[in-house]
Amino acid sequence: MSDAIITAALTGPIATKQDNPALPTSPEEIAAAAAGASDAGAAVVHIHIRDEQGRPTADVQIARRVVGLIEDSCPALIQLSTGVGLDVPYEAREKLIEARPRMATLNVCTMSFGIGEFRNPPEGVRRLASRMGELGIRPELEIYDTGHLDVALSLVAEGLLAEPLQFSIVLGVRGGAPATVESLMSIVARLPAGSVWQVIGIGRANLQMTTIGLALGGNARTGMEDTLMLRRGVPAGSNSELVERLVAIARAIEREPADASRARELLSLAD
Repeated sequence: MSDAIITAALTGPIATKQDNPALPTSPEEIAAAAAGASDAGAAVVHIHIRDEQGRPTADVQIARRVVGLIEDSCPALIQLSTGVGLDVPYEAREKLIEARPRMATLNVCTMSFGIGEFRNPPEGVRRLASRMGELGIRPELEIYDTGHLDVALSLVAEGLLAEPLQFSIVLGVRGGAPATVESLMSIVARLPAGSVWQVIGIGRANLQMTTIGLALGGNARTGMEDTLMLRRGVPAGSNSELVERLVAIARAIEREPADASRARELLSLAD
């Protein structure tokens, strides 16, 4: 099998330091976590930013600061989340790409998300996809349920996205597809030829689903956005611990983790 791209999702929009004191929230903490994850074997770091009170924010200046600090601290490819947080208006979220990251997420559908609503209005999604194309930012299409794939492919048909496509299959969010092999396979079977894809399992499903994704030849994501636990009853002490665990699994099934340079090739990113 080919090399595996391991992504570390460092912070996320929901957990707080009350949930796990090791969660990085300040720009300096996020940059240090990125460096640790990179050293542990992550080729990509997925970034959510927080304000001084630790709340999710779409402040472009904070985003630029975080991106700059990470670029100074490690070679990992930076992927900025435009999901930001459930309470942040879409119009603010889409402006985050003005921080000019190499990659950013593109969430294609509005959905129930736990006890909240994750708003991604169709016209806003089209606007964001178009602007990403103008700026040369590689979109990662977030697929939380089977119908989301159809919406993503319609954006290709409209000329708003160019192949090869990059997908993130997110399983286990309440309101989306369950974290099961059946859910994963139903989506993977319909991905366009030549697509790059990774699996994300939320909470207790993180280890199982990422392991299955790697075994199927896909890529995988872990980190404190996806799970705060290293194992049952044992909180993760850092993002790097979670990356080290996934790297060990990849190597055990003969999927060598790609470094940032190799990941750039596999993701067809321009220099």
